[in-house]
Amino acid sequence: MRMKYDVVIIGGGQAGLSMGFYLKKSDLSFIILDQAKEVGASWKERYDSLTLFTPRVYSSVPGFMFSGDQEGYPTKDEVVEYLSAYAKEFTLPIQHNTEVQKLVQVENGFQVLTNQGEWFARKVVVATGPFQKPFVPAFSKELSESVFQLHSSQYKNATQLNKGSVLVVGGGNSGAQIAVELAKKREVYLSAGHKLKFLPLYIGKRNLFWWFDVLGVYRAPVHSKVGKFIQKQPDPIIGLELKALLKKGKITLKSRTTAIKQDHFMFADGSEVSVKNVIWSTGFRSDYQWIDVAGVLDENGTPLHERGVTSIHGLYFLGLPWQFNRSSALLQGVGEDAQYLIQHIMKK
Repeated sequence: MRMKYDVVIIGGGQAGLSMGFYLKKSDLSFIILDQAKEVGASWKERYDSLTLFTPRVYSSVPGFMFSGDQEGYPTKDEVVEYLSAYAKEFTLPIQHNTEVQKLVQVENGFQVLTNQGEWFARKVVVATGPFQKPFVPAFSKELSESVFQLHSSQYKNATQLNKGSVLVVGGGNSGAQIAVELAKKREVYLSAGHKLKFLPLYIGKRNLFWWFDVLGVYRAPVHSKVGKFIQKQPDPIIGLELKALLKKGKITLKSRTTAIKQDHFMFADGSEVSVKNVIWSTGFRSDYQWIDVAGVLDENGTPLHERGVTSIHGLYFLGLPWQFNRSSALLQGVGEDAQYLIQHIMKK
C-alpha cells in the first residue's frame, strides 16, 4: 500500500491531535499515523491513581475545552476520554497499529515506511512526544531475582509488587506520587539525586498554575533569561503530600542510587538499604533511530530545530520538552506550538 498526502503526522498523542486540528482547517490532505491501538493509549497505560496537577482549565488542547469542574484535577482516565472525544469531534484521520520504521527524504518530499505499508508526503510532522523509551540504569541487571523491579511506566498499582518494602528511584513527580500511594501500607524509601523542592497546589485561594500563568512562568521562551534559569532547575514536586510523609517518617528519603549488590542498594551518602521491590521512576529517553535524514539529529540523537522547524524543508517536530517554552510538551502548551508550525506548513 502506497498512499500520498500533503502532510503525514507521526504520532497520535496530544501533539499529533493538536496538529491535526489546525490541518483540518486547511485544504491540505493529511493523515495521523499512530502505533497504539487507540487514542489516549499512552495515558491509559499509566498508573491507576495518576491525577494531573494542572486543573481542567489548564489541561485543554486547542479548540475543545475539557469538560467538568474547571478548577478540579482530571484523572488519567478522564484524559483518555477527553482525547478520544477530541479526535471524534474534529473527525481526525488516524490510522492506528501503524509503527513507523523509517523516514527518508526523497524527491519533493518524504517516504514513510511502516509495518502497514508506505506513505509519501510533501511534509512530515514528527509528533511522537518525549516519553518514548523507558530508561533504567545499567546496574539494574545486578539486582537479585528475588527483588521485583519495574519501570514507573509499567507500574499500575501495589498488587503487582512482592510483599514488603519498596524503593522508588527518581525524585520527579511520578516517583513522588507512587511513593505517597505505596506509603499507605508499606515501608517506602525514595531515592533522589537532587534536593527536593516542593510547591503547594494553592497559594492563597488561587491554584499554582494560575500564578504560573499570570507570572508568565510556563510561557517564558526557551532562550529567555527566565526560560534558561528554569531549565537549569530540577522539576519541583507539586503538592505537599510527600513533604508531610517525609517529615512524619512514613517515607525515608535517600540520596542518589549509585550501585546494587544482590538485594542491597547503595547510595551516594554511603548508606545502604535492602528492599523487596524497586520502581525505577528514572524517566525516558528519545529514540529517533528510524529517522534516516541527514542533518536532523545531533550526535546524541537529539532533534536540531528552532521551535520545531528543522533545516530540512518540510520536516517538523512537535511536542518536544522546551520546544518553545516549559509547557510545550504538556496538554496546555502543545497547541501554541502547533499553531506556530501550521504557518510554516502552509507556505508553498
